[in-house]
Amino acid sequence: MQQPRIYPAKPRKVYLYATCLVDAFDPDTGLDAISLLEEQGIDVDFVPKQTCCGQPAYSSGYTEEARVVAENQMALFPENIPIVILSGSCGGMMVHHYPRLFKDHPFETTAKSFSARVFELTEFLTNVCRAQFDDRGEQIAVAMHTSCAARREMNVHVYTAHLLGQLNKVEVKHPQYEEECCGFGGTFSVRHPNISEAMVDDKSNNLKNTGGVEFVSADWGCMLNINGVLEYKGETFKGKHIARFLAERTRAPGGEQ
Repeated sequence: MQQPRIYPAKPRKVYLYATCLVDAFDPDTGLDAISLLEEQGIDVDFVPKQTCCGQPAYSSGYTEEARVVAENQMALFPENIPIVILSGSCGGMMVHHYPRLFKDHPFETTAKSFSARVFELTEFLTNVCRAQFDDRGEQIAVAMHTSCAARREMNVHVYTAHLLGQLNKVEVKHPQYEEECCGFGGTFSVRHPNISEAMVDDKSNNLKNTGGVEFVSADWGCMLNINGVLEYKGETFKGKHIARFLAERTRAPGGEQ
């Protein structure tokens, strides 16, 4: 059983860990996250050399390789300030699996200290910033998708629902079997493509069948997988990262927040 986290007071400065997927496929989401944090009065430091958190290697059984990746990433964030991450599954890797990865290792203390500073974006906005958002958009219905790993390890479904619930013109729809995996699973989708294809087909249909005009997720890995199959089918329905969605909903006409 996971121990409840003790949350710090809102800091003046944080690091942003965008994740390799956001950096490669949707850097604008990273900029939206920076805007949301700056709107809370927080300075944001983005370290350009950041790469993968090591989760694909770790979940594939390449422990030594994952440890090398993790050592390199931890060295990039030396200041004792929070690290806000744009993925619940990557956050789970850093918060829960880095200490396991370095158990009885010379870097064990370093890993535990590092992990304690890592917060997923919606968790940080909810429990550290105590953010309150003013909805400036039009009436809309959206489906909410949460990564199965992020649900189990970081409670992202709770924080995502809390933040979306502040938007009084947004109706949140919950798909059938919302706790089930989308089939991505990092290397799972590569090693078991037929199973993954069936899973993401079910997930995309369930999200679309909610009647929402789009779906919102805090995990870009899931979005990459689900949006890929939707695009392949020629669907206009697609997903949007919650950082982008919140930034759009709280932005005044003319672009100011």
